[in-house]
Amino acid sequence: MTSHGLGRVGLWSTELRGAGRAEVRDAVAELDELGWNTLWLPGLDGGGTLDDLGHLLAAAPHSRVVTGVLNIWGQSPATLSDRIAELDHTYGPRSVVGLGIGSPAGAAAHGREYGSPVATMSHYLDELDPRIPVGRRLLGALGPRMVDLAVARTAGWHPFLVTPDYVAAERARVGGRAFIAPHQAVVLETDPVRARAAARAGVGMFLGFPTYRANLKRLGFGDDDLVPDGSDRLIDALVAHGTADDLARRIDEHLAAGADHVAVHVLTDPAAHGLPRRVWRELASLNR
Repeated sequence: MTSHGLGRVGLWSTELRGAGRAEVRDAVAELDELGWNTLWLPGLDGGGTLDDLGHLLAAAPHSRVVTGVLNIWGQSPATLSDRIAELDHTYGPRSVVGLGIGSPAGAAAHGREYGSPVATMSHYLDELDPRIPVGRRLLGALGPRMVDLAVARTAGWHPFLVTPDYVAAERARVGGRAFIAPHQAVVLETDPVRARAAARAGVGMFLGFPTYRANLKRLGFGDDDLVPDGSDRLIDALVAHGTADDLARRIDEHLAAGADHVAVHVLTDPAAHGLPRRVWRELASLNR
């Protein structure tokens, strides 16, 4: 299996963490039946991600599961390779390993030296060879140097908080040989005030991170957009909201720009509790 077997649309969800819980396993089994056959598992701080990966593979026998993305500091290349081999033996080779460099603080928390991000990631990939094949590896990347490493050493990359314009520019720059799977947050809500509130609750915190700010500035957003929680213009560019047809149009824009796959991140009212299963059901048609 290569990353090109992921299909056109998958589901990215922080709610898939803690997948050992019965509630999550039951929801994942339904997603599998509904046709959400690529599930993106956020790595967050790395802790427990590989356990969750196993739970998802068990609960969704027809699905592929991607770590999107797993911070490299939480496990050595040898440990990661061993765990993936165990999961392959039990469930078949249905996982794709998306890796991210994280932050200097993350490296320090594990007693490691961050170094040059590209050099550090390149060394990590050296130690994965050949146990996790290139076709089952992706990088979390935004800037051109990390993207170029992804193109050279993995199947491609998973950019977070980007627009179709980013996809078009990078596809033109790297050509057709790399797999691009952008993250796309969505809110199934036609009232723009409520939709933007859900969007800001879901992705607003990331707008303060230097890596994302730098990339958004490259895309033409200025200081007036990069205020706390983001301007309306920025939020509307990053988070699609409206009807299911409106959300489908944004996904189609990514695909037309050169994306191979879109990882759809469903955001809901921040006051809501529990898994957004109703919305996942309503948006299952995006897979078709």
